[in-house]
Amino acid sequence: MPTSRKLIYLVLAASTTAGATDLPSISFSHKDWELACDNTRTCRAAGYHAEDDGPNGSILLTRAAGPNQPITAQLQLAEDEQHRVPRQLAMTVDGRDMGAVGIDAKSNIGTLSPAQVQALLPALLKDGHIAWHAKGTTWTISTAGANAVLLKMDEFQGRLATPGALVRKGNRPETSVLPPLPAPEIQAAAVSKDSKPITLTTAQTRDLLAALRKTVKDGSCELVDKKSDGSDTLDLHRLTKDKLLVSHACWMAAYNAGDGYWVVDAQPPYSAVLVTTSATEYDDGVISSMQKGRGIGDCIGTATWTWDGKSFVQTSAATTGMCREISAGGTWDLPTLVTRVHKTH
Repeated sequence: MPTSRKLIYLVLAASTTAGATDLPSISFSHKDWELACDNTRTCRAAGYHAEDDGPNGSILLTRAAGPNQPITAQLQLAEDEQHRVPRQLAMTVDGRDMGAVGIDAKSNIGTLSPAQVQALLPALLKDGHIAWHAKGTTWTISTAGANAVLLKMDEFQGRLATPGALVRKGNRPETSVLPPLPAPEIQAAAVSKDSKPITLTTAQTRDLLAALRKTVKDGSCELVDKKSDGSDTLDLHRLTKDKLLVSHACWMAAYNAGDGYWVVDAQPPYSAVLVTTSATEYDDGVISSMQKGRGIGDCIGTATWTWDGKSFVQTSAATTGMCREISAGGTWDLPTLVTRVHKTH
């Protein structure tokens, strides 16, 4: 796995220190394909052009959990000076004409028809040649890694040996396929409107840092780990009358940085509870993380945690896919944690 890809997964793994869910999810990648299945058991598999073999493009296969669920497919093309994205392409599979695919002018994304999806799937598993053509330019998708990723999708959704399996079909009844799970319902709580600055003495700061340090003995917050006195400034927000949110820089990398956030008692001994060491923003009861897979920002990992009145509960985790220079800000939305957050008005 490339270093940039490892960084995103490490960041998201570190993000789940508090508020992590026991619901199932998976992230998996092999060669030019990757899989993200979220906690509702919806799976998304993305395949890309072979590296160093442009023009660049990607397809996304999405399948909800449960028996007899169809697979939808979207195509996204990169636009650069050499390759302008057309509004319509001709699709071929192993040289056979599969009709046209329209491309949205704003997103550069097109949706394949059910017939095109049915032709696409077996070609992916048999190293077929899948291509889209327009104005003398041909976009192709690599099949390298597709078998492993689609097998993992079948396994996660409980489809192995059923008629609806993609890779290992069988006669096990569709009724045995795992059902979808509901997204957790999270009730967000209002935070204190008290904006009066919270000041600490040097001794209090030293003691609070010591409480924070006890939660990061794994080295995940080296910038707190190195502080030994009370001279440093901590960022403090009041959550309730008795609880504070404390933040401090944790680490810095080439084009990313991570801040630590802790919920602490307003009075000593503080009893610090770590939320995350990879945050990038806090606003009105929501802690967010946004980390780039590499400097140009074509692949990103994100996560959020929401205050529910007692703790910060993780409410999302996702990446935008592999770093393949397809779209600024990332190619797809590949969540592994989804929730329904209800805000108090």
